[in-house]
Amino acid sequence: MYKLIFTESYEKREAAFIKKHPELVERYKKVLKLLELDPAHPALRLHKLKGKFQDKYAVSINYVYRIVIAFVVMEDSIIPIDIGHHDEVY
Repeated sequence: MYKLIFTESYEKREAAFIKKHPELVERYKKVLKLLELDPAHPALRLHKLKGKFQDKYAVSINYVYRIVIAFVVMEDSIIPIDIGHHDEVY
């Protein structure tokens, strides 16, 4: 099992996202739970980003919104970095 580590800056982004998209709160919570249990689960659609974000990954909340994450593999930790629309995140 992985440990999610939430930074202050992520928590601010998360609060803004939830305020703007209250209809996605339950789906978002399920994504976080699944991310802790198995980040490679097919439902998350985990994928490595390209270009200047090539050291980051993303998982999908749905087809439009995603969470950008960084894995700290040595610690079995996952640090969410940003949340939002696929075209606007990070």
